[in-house]
Amino acid sequence: MRRRHAVVAGAGIGGLTAALALHRRGWRVTVCERAPEPPTTGAGIGLAPNALRALDTIGVDAARAAGSAVPATMGVRRSDGRWLTRVETAYMAARYGMPPIAVPRPAFTAALAAALPPGALRYGATVTGVDDAAGRPTVRTAEGPDLPADLVVAADGIHSPLRRAYFPGHPGLHYIGETAWRTLVDAPDLAVPSMSETWGRGQRFGVTPLADGRYYLYATAVVPAGTRPADPRAELSRRFGSWHDPIPALLDRVGRFDPADVLQNDLYDLAAPLPRLHHGRIAWLGDAAHAMAPNLGQGGCQAIEDAVVLAHLLPAGDSGHTGDRADPGDAVPAALAAYTAARRGRTDAVRLRARRVGRLGALRNPIAATARDLAVRATPNRLALRGMDDLFNGFRLPGPTRVTPG
Repeated sequence: MRRRHAVVAGAGIGGLTAALALHRRGWRVTVCERAPEPPTTGAGIGLAPNALRALDTIGVDAARAAGSAVPATMGVRRSDGRWLTRVETAYMAARYGMPPIAVPRPAFTAALAAALPPGALRYGATVTGVDDAAGRPTVRTAEGPDLPADLVVAADGIHSPLRRAYFPGHPGLHYIGETAWRTLVDAPDLAVPSMSETWGRGQRFGVTPLADGRYYLYATAVVPAGTRPADPRAELSRRFGSWHDPIPALLDRVGRFDPADVLQNDLYDLAAPLPRLHHGRIAWLGDAAHAMAPNLGQGGCQAIEDAVVLAHLLPAGDSGHTGDRADPGDAVPAALAAYTAARRGRTDAVRLRARRVGRLGALRNPIAATARDLAVRATPNRLALRGMDDLFNGFRLPGPTRVTPG
């Protein structure tokens, strides 16, 4: 008897969570990441209660692993600082059983990677394709050698080459009309207690305090795709330097050490849902499966849900598996079909919802933006939170698949 082998393409949050969940199900895992080394810069990530609940099912305590911050309040503001909506995180914790937390993304991915067995994670290993003509896939990498697998997890990001290869008729990505800047700044002296997103006209600015005294900052602007200012710090100051405190003080810390620490990416989501999230023994998850705008903070959270549900539905790695090929009763293909059934509807609903919320935040017309702000202010916090129940309470582990040997 041999252990089933999963090859994961991509060492982002979704890929690493999938690898860890499968490892704890008894699978042998190999993670191929095209980057030459682990990321040391980047941004933060908010982990909502649904993602924390999913991580808990595989024994991952994100707060302990990566250090986390729980802000006193969360909400949306106008550029003059007036709150449009604000809620205490203690109220959210009471409603959902736990508050959302914010963690540095590099620290979180490092913690997931450290929980994998030695040698499982290969940096500088670019997956170039998958040969599955014989029924059992073989993963090709630019550096070699080829990797025979019982399962391939395509967690290769928003521009997923494996998605393009297996769904050539899919329309691909849709530019949502905004670019985004992200960075981490060190400012322990500012002691900002709130996680906030500020809405202007066609521009937004987010502030998320982290446990180590740093802040995760993000900003968006409605611009043509490919717009790249020569000096990101100057561009951010030009757009947001006159907004409410503490935004000017935080911007003063941006780029003090290395301007390259400011990441800029145009924002895309998937133009349409994939017809399914699997093909044979290949499963897609995260941005590769359902790239979504970041407006709900659910991109990474849904990738975590994908990974945990996928591992839950698959058979244990060392059960009923002999020889060089799966026996006729192998449960992997049926489990992947069940994965599609469990995840496709939820993730597409979140994708569409994130797109709609983004359109509100990106309004440029002064009358429309004023009407939006008035509507948000008039909505009671209790009612606004109720609208998030399906997201934050929506994670469920489906029942296991049942396979009749053929």
